[in-house]
Amino acid sequence: MPNSPSDSGSADLLGRWGFSRAGWLDNRHGEWWLLAQLLLLASLLLPPFPAPTLLGLVCPLPLRWLGGALLVLGLVRAVLALLRLGPSLTPLPEPMPGAPLVIEGAYARCRHPLYQALLIAALGMALLLGSLLHLLLLLALAAVLGGKARREEKRLLTLHSTYQAYRARTPAIVPGIPWLDWR
Repeated sequence: MPNSPSDSGSADLLGRWGFSRAGWLDNRHGEWWLLAQLLLLASLLLPPFPAPTLLGLVCPLPLRWLGGALLVLGLVRAVLALLRLGPSLTPLPEPMPGAPLVIEGAYARCRHPLYQALLIAALGMALLLGSLLHLLLLLALAAVLGGKARREEKRLLTLHSTYQAYRARTPAIVPGIPWLDWR
């Protein structure tokens, strides 16, 4: 049976983003960074381990409420950052060919607001669950997103003549944290 129109549209979009079978094997467009990111994000859905009560830990209710608020805030900010990128959006750290450089809105305050939003949501999940596992997943996610952003920026510097000035004045992901802000 031939592919449906929606299958063709999905394949076209994946192709525009730079996905290929070979890329998954040799990481030519940063596919491994994306895979690590997705695995860590999916891991955030795991239950807390070990259970905080087994360790004698009790997460105070106000801290859990703060965690819930941060989780919601992070998710909302992620959606807004995705929408702001428009045609420049790609899940890979390889920028879309010919896409304009977005530096307005959240991108005026942070070069990678989507990554920042994911970290806020992950922190919220760790606090909400009172989970050491989720705290470790947050740290791993910060390492992966920092590496992915650095790879993306190497390419952005070659594609956009104004990127160096933008980079010099705008924090990367989290202002003041060396791995997450390199200016």
